[in-house]
Amino acid sequence: MIDKIAASIDEALQDVPDGATVMIGGFGTAGIPNELIEGLIRQGARDLTIVNNNAGNGDHGLAALLKTGRVRKVICSFPRQVDSHVFDELYRSGKLELELVPQGNLAERIRAAGAGIGAFFCPTAFGTELAKGKETREIGGRQYVLEYPIHAELALIKAEAGDRWGNLVYRMSARNFGPVMATAAKKTVATVHRIVELGELDPEAIVTPGIFVNKIVKIERVATKAGGFRKAA
Repeated sequence: MIDKIAASIDEALQDVPDGATVMIGGFGTAGIPNELIEGLIRQGARDLTIVNNNAGNGDHGLAALLKTGRVRKVICSFPRQVDSHVFDELYRSGKLELELVPQGNLAERIRAAGAGIGAFFCPTAFGTELAKGKETREIGGRQYVLEYPIHAELALIKAEAGDRWGNLVYRMSARNFGPVMATAAKKTVATVHRIVELGELDPEAIVTPGIFVNKIVKIERVATKAGGFRKAA
């Protein structure tokens, strides 16, 4: 019987190796799998390459992971914002490597990995520092830059609901990078707020099929100071 439900986050992440490339879903704070990031911090893997749209906010989530000093490199499209002081300090002191990738290219490079595409030409970044050292080619009178896929050993994503086969649905903008990252990693771990019975999810509404998911872990919604619950981002 196929059952991808893990008893805990620690169980789901126990075998993350040092030197792994880890994709982490989310767009800003929407869809960030904070509980999985905390689990990765507890797990202790070092020399990591992190792939995310951003490079952390404040002192929590991805920023907390960077603060441990166990991340060697960040691949992202938007590293700096008003509260990215952890990233700023590490990068400026030479303790963290950055590969800056335009957002559309980032999504397509991840998608290409999942689709088995060896490389692709894209016009974005031609003539800029981001194209330095890369092959370029004129196609149909327009200049293009050769880009390669981004593969990962692990993807950490946040979904709204899933079943024991690993089929996932998302909540609104929390969907963002999760679906493509799930296809591009050797192992995908997802948190969900609801685990439903097989057949309860409408097949037409399933965004990430279970074939791309290895483990799911149920988490609770986070209570707010006002006594209510914060909606899943």
